[in-house]
Amino acid sequence: MNREKFESLVEEALADIPEQFKHLLDNITIQVEDYPSAEVLRSLGKPPGSVILGIYHGVPFPHGGPYYGNLPPDIIVIYQKPIERICHSDEDIKETIRKVVRHEIGHYFGFDDKQLRELEDP
Repeated sequence: MNREKFESLVEEALADIPEQFKHLLDNITIQVEDYPSAEVLRSLGKPPGSVILGIYHGVPFPHGGPYYGNLPPDIIVIYQKPIERICHSDEDIKETIRKVVRHEIGHYFGFDDKQLRELEDP
């Protein structure tokens, strides 16, 4: 899938975030990259070649104070190539992007991976 189409699917996923959460997304940017860097994998304690679909960098919303807005934005990175590698169709890519965007936004709201897995897999 070309980058433009992939990025449009990321934008769609962001637009589908429920309004009660969307209006709280402040000072955050979402980027698309091909793969996680070696530095990102090291920071997560993952070996080279690990499959990482997305990552959140920043101070979670519950921990940001009144002056937090004066800092550079938090960043969510969605990794295109790993998502494409695990998916079998464009529709599968779209659904996976939706899940990854929601998962990373969950980190923005302060949820850890264990809590998010419990919410995602009732």
